[in-house]
Amino acid sequence: MPNMSLTQKLTEALAGGLQQIGQIKILTDHDLAPFVLVHLDDEDADFSSLNAHPNPDKAREIGLYTPDGDYRFTKGEMSLPGGWLLLLQSPGEVRQALDLFYPASLGLWAAWKDGSVRIQNLRDKLARQTGMYRHAANVSDVGAQELIQSVCGPSNKCVKKILWQLDENTPLDDSEASRFNGVVNNIAENSAIPLVCQEACNHFVAQARKKSKEEFEAKA
Repeated sequence: MPNMSLTQKLTEALAGGLQQIGQIKILTDHDLAPFVLVHLDDEDADFSSLNAHPNPDKAREIGLYTPDGDYRFTKGEMSLPGGWLLLLQSPGEVRQALDLFYPASLGLWAAWKDGSVRIQNLRDKLARQTGMYRHAANVSDVGAQELIQSVCGPSNKCVKKILWQLDENTPLDDSEASRFNGVVNNIAENSAIPLVCQEACNHFVAQARKKSKEEFEAKA
């Protein structure tokens, strides 16, 4: 889809059967509105029992906290609360809402599809760290692979497909985290926008620093 705006690409995807992104179901031509966004856990619920909102900006507030009231510092975390509906009028409003629920996800999806996404491998990411996080670069390959399996992937509440490797020549070990396709509930991939991870997140970097310290202390 060359030279198309992101909203145009989303419009085409919705017309082609797109139904889901992350923990969000996208219903089209519904009785309530042209586009209805609802949490996957609520798609079979009585919609009259859910809190309905006509403004896409409401997504910002909905996505702030987990169902337990904890702040969602990582928007790709599988902890989006339910109990709501967004009743939207256009693909542009759908894009607004999705950009708030999952920041940059649509742009990364489009770039990944056309092969232009910029991926930063882990060693390059860690080498850029400064201050106390510079020590994250000392984590061993074994330690980094262990971290990926304990921090990333759906079993650790992360719903993103990992695109990066340890470095150019070192792929990730085979695991649930490395195999995950970024689509929740195993629906057909052509019916969903996968959430993709182009580089290790700040949470992973912080855990790499801790792992590096543990490895240093174990050697000492």
